[in-house]
Amino acid sequence: CLFSSLSGLGGAREVQIQEGPLYRVIDTPISILCNVSGYEGPPTQNFEWFMYRPGTPDIPISIASTKDPDFSYAVFSSRVRQGDIFIRRLGGDSSALHIQRLRPEDEGVYECYTPTTDSRYLGSYSAKVALKGKSGPLGGGGPQLPLTTHPLSSLSTVIPDTLHVSPKMAAKGRVSASSTLQLNLVEGRELHLPCSASSYSTQHTHLSVTFGVSEPGAPVGGGTVRNIISVARDFTVELSNEHAAYGERFLRGEIRLEKTENATYRMVLTRARPRDTGTYHCTAAQWIQDPDESWQKITEKRSVLAQLTVQSIDSQLKVSVTQNEVHVQSGDLVELFCNVSMAVAPPPDMALSVEWWVTSSQESPGQLVASMSPEGEVSLGERYTGGEVGTRHISLEKLSPAPGSFRLRIYSTQPGDVGAYRCRVKAFVSYPGPRLEEVSSKVSPTTNVLMTTQDISLSVHTYLSSISLYRGDTAALICNVTVETPQTVHMAVSWWVELAGEKPNERTGKMLASVDREGVSKAGRRYSGHDLSTDKVEAQCYRLQLYNIQAEDEGVYHCAVTAWVQYPDRTWYNAASTKSNLIKLYPYAQAKDLLLIPVIGGVASALFVGITILSTVTCCYIRQLRVRKR
Repeated sequence: CLFSSLSGLGGAREVQIQEGPLYRVIDTPISILCNVSGYEGPPTQNFEWFMYRPGTPDIPISIASTKDPDFSYAVFSSRVRQGDIFIRRLGGDSSALHIQRLRPEDEGVYECYTPTTDSRYLGSYSAKVALKGKSGPLGGGGPQLPLTTHPLSSLSTVIPDTLHVSPKMAAKGRVSASSTLQLNLVEGRELHLPCSASSYSTQHTHLSVTFGVSEPGAPVGGGTVRNIISVARDFTVELSNEHAAYGERFLRGEIRLEKTENATYRMVLTRARPRDTGTYHCTAAQWIQDPDESWQKITEKRSVLAQLTVQSIDSQLKVSVTQNEVHVQSGDLVELFCNVSMAVAPPPDMALSVEWWVTSSQESPGQLVASMSPEGEVSLGERYTGGEVGTRHISLEKLSPAPGSFRLRIYSTQPGDVGAYRCRVKAFVSYPGPRLEEVSSKVSPTTNVLMTTQDISLSVHTYLSSISLYRGDTAALICNVTVETPQTVHMAVSWWVELAGEKPNERTGKMLASVDREGVSKAGRRYSGHDLSTDKVEAQCYRLQLYNIQAEDEGVYHCAVTAWVQYPDRTWYNAASTKSNLIKLYPYAQAKDLLLIPVIGGVASALFVGITILSTVTCCYIRQLRVRKR
């Protein structure tokens, strides 16, 4: 603080008091600071406080003392006993006079006096101070402050309380002063909370306005209110430092503070959330700048704006289906409806995504049929696009305004479409950015799609055209298919071989060749590396030919058959599949190959005998030579 002072001679006692004039509001607290320096004696000094009322500027009235508990005059003694007025020591040589609630009669000149502890009197303690009241300076034509032997004095002016805070709705007659506005919003709606705050003081004061919220049912008080956003006394917007979530929402544009009229402030939540439920308050404070250039809050008032309840979209969103069961014939069109509703009107920035899932059995995890994104983009599940079946003709469309009804259409239904269908709906709220946040996910009851199918009887038998096969021959494996069905079916045939593995009873399978449902052949590669071919012998008879068979072709062979049905949308359905019996193929060796065995054996025996005789003769001859030398 800056202090005004009266100084005596060098080294003399000097008392400093807070510079005035000070302006405060009725029923608000005030603190006046005082300290002493240049004194002799003990480090703990005593302080005595007096006041001079404007009507009797020559008569000091004792307020309180650190030395004498009975120091107070009758006009202040009861307030001192009750603790409304007291002196608080800030140090051995400094203190502050506190008045908890100012009264109109507290206006006047306040004086801080320190009883001397010096060995001798040094300097003069007298001074004339021009003090400024509500109507002008206390000098010139006005009364003068008398000279006193007390060091310093300060004027405190009590001004009337003109601060007014109220909900703007009350001014418009929407809610009475004795009741609280009840607001019910659905999640994602925009919230506007106006507050009227004004002050009509003759002094130059500033206002600060703060919007806060307390938990529903919590007692109103500064400790229970969470500050959200405020306009400071210097007209800057400040965010709560205690709740980082509000700062993040402010940066994303979800919270803003506006001044709409001269005395009207408005907090806007662009997207209300369930956690925003609570009692909203507007707190206005009046500030004044003291002569020492410090800002003091001279009064503060709080008003309840509204009791807000934010209903979550999840609690309001309902998903249902039109039918529990649908009976169709193969090839028919099936329509399934997913109905989305809310008990209240949905917010304008709510978006939905819809997915249809089908479960063919209790053990099946379910497969995605079709989905619609929040932007309206439709896509099919992996099972229904491309591959062997082709791309199915399936549509998903929205029929009515939000939340609305969504229709799934499956054209040319197949037996594979039988199952339990569910609709999964997710609700999103769009935030500035743009950014979508999922707020709800609901699944409808099931709709069972049932179908009366036409049975298909499918069997296949495989045999070798020749019982005995030798290496170098051509082996023909015949695959004879029998099918009984009123439908038109297309056959796909493939031939497989199982070869003996490295371990006992271990076999590895390999597809050698195939003919697809459109009659296109595809040849694989044999282990022996020789050629093979496939052809259709009769209507339901297929042949695999292995040319120049060798020992590497030995194995167990079979053929696999799949019956496909084509639908009007040019997609395919796997109606039935089966495997044939197993055929053992063993290429025998040729007779000329068998004759080589004794020839090779004789040559090997002759070589062995000759080498044995030659080595024996050589050894005997070497022994004879050794004997002769001896």
